[in-house]
Amino acid sequence: MSVLAGVRAAIIDLDGTMLDTIPDFHVAINGMRAELGLGPITQQQIALMVGKGSENLIRSVLALDWDADRIEAAFAPAMDAYQRHYLSINGNHSVLYPDVIAGLTALKAQGLRLACVTNKPIAFTTPLLKQKGLDGFFEVVYGGDSLPRKKPDPLPLQTVCADFDLPPSQVVAIGDSSNDAQAARAAGCPVLTVPYGYNHGESIHDIDSDGIVNTLLEAASLIRSHN
Repeated sequence: MSVLAGVRAAIIDLDGTMLDTIPDFHVAINGMRAELGLGPITQQQIALMVGKGSENLIRSVLALDWDADRIEAAFAPAMDAYQRHYLSINGNHSVLYPDVIAGLTALKAQGLRLACVTNKPIAFTTPLLKQKGLDGFFEVVYGGDSLPRKKPDPLPLQTVCADFDLPPSQVVAIGDSSNDAQAARAAGCPVLTVPYGYNHGESIHDIDSDGIVNTLLEAASLIRSHN
């Protein structure tokens, strides 16, 4: 895995990589559904829908009950309701995955520069990182609405490489889904994946990545071993 040789920075995903946020999504989405007169759905259903941004999530949730025309008509109030519910509970039900703080600490100790790139809206992302004690690790944070395009488009990763003034080959992406891997491949960044996240219901082994790491701490050790 010599692709990790010379790595000087890491771009780390949030939902499904650093935090299990499905319990937050569950509360917010069912709050929105109740306002729209729809019954609750399960965490398992929601886990298959997250990762591609809020718009995609809300359309997918409404598509369980409604056709395209009905979704379009209700989309704006549904999104407003979802955002209101999410902001009111943001972080209250989500938990850090094992060894996230240790992994970030180890990456920093190696002198790596860190960025967080997520498809979660920045208004949700910033307070969540702060609440969970993660904000101090990252020089740069981009949410799904921070730039004109979100993952799997390479733009957010390319932007971080430019921010850090590093070639993509020296910036590793770490995430839990095909979104992260596709964005990394398109940007020319090496990519590591964790096996415990959401990945739209697909096996992590079907993703084209440069390796699967069980924790961020394992990722830090792997990167160190190649440098």
